[in-house]
Amino acid sequence: MPKDSKNRGEKPRQASSAVRKIVTALLIVAAFAVVVYLGVRKRGSRLDAFAKCLASKPAKMYGAYWCPHCADQKELFESSFQYVPYVECGVPGSRDEAQVCKDAGIKHFPTWEFAGGERQEGTLALQVLGAKTGCSLP
Repeated sequence: MPKDSKNRGEKPRQASSAVRKIVTALLIVAAFAVVVYLGVRKRGSRLDAFAKCLASKPAKMYGAYWCPHCADQKELFESSFQYVPYVECGVPGSRDEAQVCKDAGIKHFPTWEFAGGERQEGTLALQVLGAKTGCSLP
């Protein structure tokens, strides 16, 4: 058998091997992406009931878009923060405080207000919020 015919058979094998490697790598990346997505989605939705419970008690958070502690508080809730009653005290484009927050006497951010008018300032752990409201964490 001539050498040329032997080499011609190797090129298709090399190409199919490369395609197999690429497909395998893509499947691994896709599987990893699905696992991460489902993990984040489950974790975020895990706090939905807790956040909705806070709203029903009622508890609300006063904060400002420029406040780093408010951002920290929001991050604790992940995507479930959308259910937390929130009053934005920052006036866009400035460090002024919205009139609704001035009228409520808010001095520091974040400030949590609970049923009966009790307030607590600062970033609160979810366990503290649960204890203050009677809402249980999952």
